[in-house]
Amino acid sequence: MKHGKKYTNSSKLFDKSVLYEAPDALEICTKSAFAKFDETVEMHVRLGVDSRHADQQVRGAVVLPNGTGKNVRVLAICKGLDQDRAREAGADFCGAEDIVEKIQKEGWIGFDVLIATPGVMPLVGRLGKILGPKGLMPNPKAGTVTPDVAKAIKEAKAGKIEYRLDKTNIIHCPIGKVSFGKEKLAQNFDALLGAIVKAKPSGAKGTYIKSCFVASTMGPGIRVRCVSV
Repeated sequence: MKHGKKYTNSSKLFDKSVLYEAPDALEICTKSAFAKFDETVEMHVRLGVDSRHADQQVRGAVVLPNGTGKNVRVLAICKGLDQDRAREAGADFCGAEDIVEKIQKEGWIGFDVLIATPGVMPLVGRLGKILGPKGLMPNPKAGTVTPDVAKAIKEAKAGKIEYRLDKTNIIHCPIGKVSFGKEKLAQNFDALLGAIVKAKPSGAKGTYIKSCFVASTMGPGIRVRCVSV
């Protein structure tokens, strides 16, 4: 794949064969960002598991200490008093049958996180084919199916992110913006990596963390040294 001049110049700021400590890798990442907008910094972790097996799934959620730098739009699907609690907690959108119908008929997905109470999951389940491929379906493991909608909404707004394996056994997650600087990014990096390590499934064998990279939206990937577990 051929890259542009700016990308090529950014790649010259570091040695691709070196495993960098996280703070150093993140400092390089912020310096190598060249876009005119505040690029998102992402973390990519390849795990030594096989996502095809149920006992080797890795999925969960963690609140990043410095947030993601993104204005998270939260949709709450619930009923009764829970709707009042959701609005008070800062939900951007709230509803039940009306919202489900809007998504089904209009294909509306103007939100980043969907939080639902257990009682409305049969209703939300109708949206599986629409929201599932986009990673927007709520899940108890991620804390987005919960009786305490207010707490879940506040956590989502504060920077709670969900992590999960893709089909190639890699976890891709944002950990902040280039403007955060290396210290805040490193704190977020440690929080996410710590959560992934704790989520190591019992069925995992051999080296758990195979490799780890950090990269800005438009920039090159930088290899990070991680303790093998």
